[in-house]
Amino acid sequence: MKRILLFAATNLAVLTLLSVVLNLLGVDQWLYRQGAGPNVQALLVFSAVFGVGGFFSSLAMSKWMAKTTMGVQVIEQAATDQQRWLLSTVGRLSRQTVGL
Repeated sequence: MKRILLFAATNLAVLTLLSVVLNLLGVDQWLYRQGAGPNVQALLVFSAVFGVGGFFSSLAMSKWMAKTTMGVQVIEQAATDQQRWLLSTVGRLSRQTVGL
């Protein structure tokens, strides 16, 4: 849930910044002179849709990409003594970090 809230806040901040920059640069007047009318809102909606699509595609691919590029092997069930040691060490360190 925290990731989604941070994503929404970031998207809102980017759209606000984009809106301010477009207004300062006079893009709405330029569009009006080109015959498109002041259609900055449509550009912002397009940017929002593109940003949300990019976020979800990045989120969907990130875990697979991280595993593939790093050559990670997920240990579901420890099969060797070394894997058991690794799982217990990671569990112990994570509990110490959280303070449990």
